[in-house]
Amino acid sequence: MRMGTAHKHGESGEHELARDPLPPGHAHEEYALHVHDLWAGYPGHPPAIEAINFHVPAGEIVGLVGPNGAGKSTLFKSILGLVKPIRGEVHAFGQAVRDARTEIAYMPQLEEVDWDFPVSVRDVVLMGRYRAGRIFGRWSALDHEAAAEAIERVGLTSFAGRQAGELSGGQRRRVLMARAIGRGARLLLLDEPFAGLDAAVQHDLLEILDGLIQEGRSILLATHDLSCVASCSDDVVCLNRRVIAQGSPANVLTEEVLSRTFDRHLLTVGSLASVAEGTVMFDEHDDEGGE
Repeated sequence: MRMGTAHKHGESGEHELARDPLPPGHAHEEYALHVHDLWAGYPGHPPAIEAINFHVPAGEIVGLVGPNGAGKSTLFKSILGLVKPIRGEVHAFGQAVRDARTEIAYMPQLEEVDWDFPVSVRDVVLMGRYRAGRIFGRWSALDHEAAAEAIERVGLTSFAGRQAGELSGGQRRRVLMARAIGRGARLLLLDEPFAGLDAAVQHDLLEILDGLIQEGRSILLATHDLSCVASCSDDVVCLNRRVIAQGSPANVLTEEVLSRTFDRHLLTVGSLASVAEGTVMFDEHDDEGGE
């Protein structure tokens, strides 16, 4: 892994290894994603995110954490062009993000998908293969092969012909992850992929993500699960409308940074070891609505 610096208060330190080292020669210093001075929001409202600066090194998992309303989903949609930025620049693999669409895959939150629409698991995954300029629904043999491999990877082969809306919440998350994987993109943006899942299912999905990293893909993962971030991420970005800090989990998941990130939402916080054990608790009852 690369060596990194925590971008907070001028402190620095070694980038702790979150996982096993990747193969020699992996291009860690290449940025899969670079965001500079990004401001975005919705008409008639103040900016939801302000002056956002951070990066995702190629071949790494970067965890994005923050309270409800911090702007995580808005940030993802701004990167994808679903929300028009007020100002700022976003580059993926050295290109303006508008020119790198095929290199980016997106996994939305469950609530953003119409699960009543009559479509099979296979069809949902195939939709991830769509490219601008193609006739929608005309899938090639390569598209079908990629979709089948992605479905197998998330353990849903026996459900491929089932209506996606008939599946459980955990299975639906696997469908959306297969859709992102099947696109074949080098950068995956995953919005709350583990919400509501039990520990065993989370473990299975984390193994899938680690396999993708070993293949050279890069991941930006938004989550409320600090124990997941502490154990699986190479870097962490703490967000609350602005970037509070970016750096290794050991440097960023501290009481001072988490208190600034979660503001009144933070009830208790211990050491990084306590975070990894899941003893950090939050009170989000004052937040109504999403991001």
